[in-house]
Amino acid sequence: MTNQNDSFIREVNEELRSDQMRAVWTQYGLIVVAIAVAIVIGTAGYRGYVYWSGKQASASGDKFLTAMKLASDNKTDEALAAFAQLEKDGYGSYPVLARMRAASLKAATDPKAAVVELDAVANDKTVPDAVRDVARLRAGWLLIDTAPYADVSKEVEVLTDAQNPMRHSAREALGLSAYKNGDFKQAKDWFQLIANDQQTPVNVANRARIMLDLLTANTKG
Repeated sequence: MTNQNDSFIREVNEELRSDQMRAVWTQYGLIVVAIAVAIVIGTAGYRGYVYWSGKQASASGDKFLTAMKLASDNKTDEALAAFAQLEKDGYGSYPVLARMRAASLKAATDPKAAVVELDAVANDKTVPDAVRDVARLRAGWLLIDTAPYADVSKEVEVLTDAQNPMRHSAREALGLSAYKNGDFKQAKDWFQLIANDQQTPVNVANRARIMLDLLTANTKG
């Protein structure tokens, strides 16, 4: 009798569960199907986007390498045209890389035009901060030989904070600019700051010490 009761109870439970599942499916079946379809479409869409994105990036990368090859072959005008086109229709980070490389090419013959290009990158808030900082630093270095200290300071002094990874090069640019503009005290302050920073790269620290010796000799003279 006990076995029969147990079997009956199991059958009743299974029937109840079956009825409950039918009720749940009746109420929520369409929603479940819709969610499943959305997941499938979403997955397919994401994979499609990844494929498309990779293809676009690959094409832009090939164009960038072609422009770089033109530049290395001293075909400057053709390289600049290729970089300009990549800036217009390139994908991902390649347009801004094209702008930076074009500015570097122009720096050889027209530093002022290069600085204008670099300033445009530095002030473009759609560009990643790290790239904007590189543009500022490059512009500052281009100005050392031709511009007043104030112009160099305007470009790079924002990068001299103790936490900025570009501070060493920024400080060196300011020290050299101050020296070339005859402000030996300002130059000494910047080179001393470089020398005192334990994280300054060895080559930069060595150049700073050489400049400090030179400034000390000039001061004594």
